[in-house]
Amino acid sequence: MAKGCTLATVFAGLLSAGLISAASHARADSPSLATEIKATYLDKFGDFVDWPAGALRGPNDPLRLCVVSDDPLGAVLEQAARGQRIGSHPVQLLRLNRSDRVEDCHILFAAGSSRESVLQKVKGVPVLTVTDGVNDPAARGMINFVELSNHVRFQIDAASDVSQIGVAGL
Repeated sequence: MAKGCTLATVFAGLLSAGLISAASHARADSPSLATEIKATYLDKFGDFVDWPAGALRGPNDPLRLCVVSDDPLGAVLEQAARGQRIGSHPVQLLRLNRSDRVEDCHILFAAGSSRESVLQKVKGVPVLTVTDGVNDPAARGMINFVELSNHVRFQIDAASDVSQIGVAGL
């Protein structure tokens, strides 16, 4: 043991190291700010869309926010969507597999390996599609998240099927 170092000092040092380790582990497991921002955007995009007649059956029909991906947003998106409404429509969060029917979604977040096949399913259907960090324009949704200089931004793909739904203010 080092000179002037008591057992209590060593114990305190180990305890502090353990607490620091536990605290940094908790931070590593907590969602990033970028994840929180993306989840909030997903929940809010519907406010800027003029849905075509028939997309929502009635004034209280839920607006279905669907996630088909490896679900990088997880519990953060659940928290962001909980109790939210877009107009008179409650937001209903659905986690789907790529084999599920995605054509009934209003907003579709597609990420990961299933992205391209899922986007093909909704071609020509009034579903607002959102992707994350896709470089290939052919594989992007109508909206694509990008991170630039530690800021979350989104791109609206003017060449996509945006004309099928009215995008009012994005």
